[in-house]
Amino acid sequence: MDTEGFWRLLDAAKDSDKPLDVAIVEHLAALPADGILAFEEHFSRLRHAVYRWDVWAAAYLIGGGCSDDRFDDFTAGLVALGRDWYERAAACPDALAEHPAVRAAAATDDQSIIFDENFNFVSSRAFEQLTGDADAFWEAWEAHTDARTPTEEAGHEMGEPFDFSDAQQMRLHLPRLAALHLGPGPD
Repeated sequence: MDTEGFWRLLDAAKDSDKPLDVAIVEHLAALPADGILAFEEHFSRLRHAVYRWDVWAAAYLIGGGCSDDRFDDFTAGLVALGRDWYERAAACPDALAEHPAVRAAAATDDQSIIFDENFNFVSSRAFEQLTGDADAFWEAWEAHTDARTPTEEAGHEMGEPFDFSDAQQMRLHLPRLAALHLGPGPD
C-alpha cells in the first residue's frame, strides 16, 4: 500500500453509513495481513509527522487541555479527518479554526471534536477480525517494525516549545484558534 492507497482506503470508508472506525476496520479486514501492517505503517508515519508543539497547542485549545494520551487521540483524529484537512493542519495547525466541526464545537464547548481514540486501534481490530487472535497484530507489528531500518523520523523535531497556559503565547502561535476558544484578546 502506498500513500495514495492509504488515503483512498480512508475515503472509501468515509463513504459508509457506519462510524468511520467501524467502516475502516471492515475495509482493512478484507486485506491480507501485510496490507493491514502497511496501513498501520502509513498511519503511524502521518501521526508522527504532526507530533509537534504547535499541533499539540491546537489540541490543547480545542480540547480544553491535552494530556499525552489525549494528544495521541488528537493525532489519530487528524488523520481520520482525511487528506485535505490533515495536510492543512500539518502545514498550519491554526487552519483548524476553519474546520466546520471545530467551529461548531467551540460554540457549544464540545471538547471532544477531532480526538478519536477508537481510530488508534483500527489496524489491531482489523487484524483480530482477520486472524481471530487479539494479540496477533501486536506481535506482527513488532516483527514488522523490527525488520525496518531506522529512518529519518528518529530525529524528528517537535519545534519550539511554548507555554500552552499562556493566552498571549497561544494568541501569538495560533491566533484564529485562540480567538475561537479564548475569545478576543486585549487590544
